[in-house]
Amino acid sequence: MERDGPVYGYQLAERIAERTEGAWRPGAGAVYPALNSLVKRDLARRSRGGQRRLYTITPDGRAFLRRIRRDWMGGGTGPDTSRLWAEISGSGDAGQHLLRHLHRHLDLAASAVEREPDRTAGGTDLRSQLLDELRVAEERIRRARSPSSGRSSRARTA
Repeated sequence: MERDGPVYGYQLAERIAERTEGAWRPGAGAVYPALNSLVKRDLARRSRGGQRRLYTITPDGRAFLRRIRRDWMGGGTGPDTSRLWAEISGSGDAGQHLLRHLHRHLDLAASAVEREPDRTAGGTDLRSQLLDELRVAEERIRRARSPSSGRSSRARTA
């Protein structure tokens, strides 16, 4: 909205998909609640554009973006989109937001492992790949929680 002007929901979803090179294609269930939250928090304004609802950033929305960008400049490799979505959705707690998404993705991975046949010859063995990735994630969590990892206890509990 800030860069390209007023947008409608489908257009926003397409822009996100384009900018993430297809890595994320948010559906209406993600886009419209987020847009409605922005309107409710006076970060965006909704108007009619023919049959569509158009969303425009407000001055408070611009200030919000400046604050988020300033916080991102403090370090890291790029924007913390989980924190951004936690802010937009109104939960405000990026940790809780991440936990909800982690649970959802773990449930999806577990379902895929249960559904996927165990292929041993020819083709991709998705089941084995999923299990391997889950083991890697488990090991990374174990290392992050270890007192010898060099991380503070605050970072480990976040």
